[in-house]
Formats: sequence, C-alpha cells, structure tokens
Amino acid sequence: MSRTPPRVLLFGAEGQVGWQLQRALSPLGTVTALDRRACDLTDLAAVRHQIATLAPEIIVNAAAYTAVDRAESEPDAARAINAEAPGAMAEAARALGALLVHYSTDYVFDGSKSTPYVETDATGPLSVYGRSKLEGERAIAAVGGRSLILRTSWVFGARGHNFVKTVLRLAREGKTLRIVDDQVGAPTPAALISDVTGQILAATHRGRAIDGPRLYHLAAANPVSWRGFAQEILRLAATVPGFDALPPPEAVAAIATADYPTPARRPANSRLDCRRLEQDFDLDLPDWRPFLHRMLQLLALKNANGY
Repeated sequence: MSRTPPRVLLFGAEGQVGWQLQRALSPLGTVTALDRRACDLTDLAAVRHQIATLAPEIIVNAAAYTAVDRAESEPDAARAINAEAPGAMAEAARALGALLVHYSTDYVFDGSKSTPYVETDATGPLSVYGRSKLEGERAIAAVGGRSLILRTSWVFGARGHNFVKTVLRLAREGKTLRIVDDQVGAPTPAALISDVTGQILAATHRGRAIDGPRLYHLAAANPVSWRGFAQEILRLAATVPGFDALPPPEAVAAIATADYPTPARRPANSRLDCRRLEQDFDLDLPDWRPFLHRMLQLLALKNANGY
C-alpha cells in the first residue's frame, strides 16, 4: 500500500460529524470538504462528477437526511440522500479503487431486542428515516467495493441542532421538561465519531486492509434513557459558569413513549454492541459524559448570555 498522503473527499462538511471530521481527517492527507451548496446529493450526476474529478483515495460521507419525523412526509427526499446518493458514491469509489466511509444509524433496528445489537442482528426499521438508512447500507454493500459503514446513535455536538441544545433551550425558557424514559441508547459525541474514523483510516493507511464491505457499530459507552440524558445535561450544566437558573435534574419528569406521540416511531432499545470495532482496531470506546461536559463549556464560552 502506498504511503503517500491520500486525497480525501468529505461530503456533509457542515453537519455535526462532518464539521469534526474536517479536523480529524486533516492529518491523513489533503481533504476536500463539500457542503450541500457545493454538491447537492439529490443530483447523482453531480455526486459522480465530483468524485471522478477529484479522484480521491478515500471518500467519507457524513451527509444525511436526519429530520426523522419530517421524513415521514418526505420519503423521496430521505431516500434520495440516505440511499441513492451513497449507492452512487459506492459505484464511483469502486471505479477508482477508493475506500468509502459511510455513517448509518441505530434506527435500522426495531428495538425489540433485550440486549445490545450486534452487526449481524436482523434489521427492522420502524420509520421512513430508518428504512432509508438501511437502503443506503444495502446499496453500498451491493456494489461490493471497499467500504466501511459505521452505525452510530444519538449524535450530539456543539455544532448544529441536537437533543442537548433542545433541553438547554427549553430549560432556559422555563418549560416543563417531560422526557421519554423507556427508550435507551448511547449518546455519542460527534467528536468521538470523527476521531475514531481518523484512527481507523490511519490504520488502513499503515497497511490494515479493508478489501470489501465492512460494517461496524460505533457508539459511546454507558447507555442511558432520553430522560437520563436530559438529567445529565442539567447536572453538568450546573457545574459550568454561564449556565444559570436551570432546573435541577430531578425536575425532569419521566414519561412513556406512548405519552409523547411522534410521526416517526423510535426503537425502544438503541444500544449497540461495539466489541467488533474495538477488537479489530484496538479501541476502547469511552463514556460520553466528559464529551458532554466539554461541549457545555464550549457553548458557555461561545455565548455568555445565551445558548
């Protein structure tokens, strides 16, 4: 394998994970980062053109249609971005002999299993979003080139919209926090996803081969319910200067999924077993709470008067 720095093409540069990937991928080689303005993923010809023109050795797709509830009324848009575009990327990558890295989701499962999901478990998405992401996985695998699919869960980070920012906003506005307590998963920092991706790609560049489609689970340690996540947000925020007058963690009321109907159904169990990834790449995936604390510090620094 060549030891010259590879050319890396990143899609979804402005998203939570994509923003962090720009930092994590830069030590590998030359990174070309594209956002939706630079490349519309619903235009498959444009996707193929970008890949053929730039001729990267590594393609990282951090772009996705992530509006889970809106996808129920926009299935074609979700499928175009989450399924058709990754399939086109896989075809273009195979033509170049490039490695494609793609991110998927815990929502490909129905959540009925009582233990964490492993990569070989049967899928059964409950929503349009979950089905579109599963179709993306299958489209990539069907091409048969060199690919790495990383399923993750409950992503959060200082950039973009996510559960952490929603909880802080509602708490600041004095809203009563009633959070689902019967859905369990692992909040996973965008920074962790990007750092692990960088470590995997560095290992492949050093000679650890990925010769065909590979699928792994990538999530932080110590799963929790959505209510438990909200409580930890408030607990840690209370330790960060700049977060004042927030309610205590015990003020977060527990409700059942049935008490909070949404257009899209969510899996009750989103826990992912990540041992295959840890063993294959000598990793020890950490707890999400130190990342959350750092995120809160960054938010406080960014705006001392609000968040």
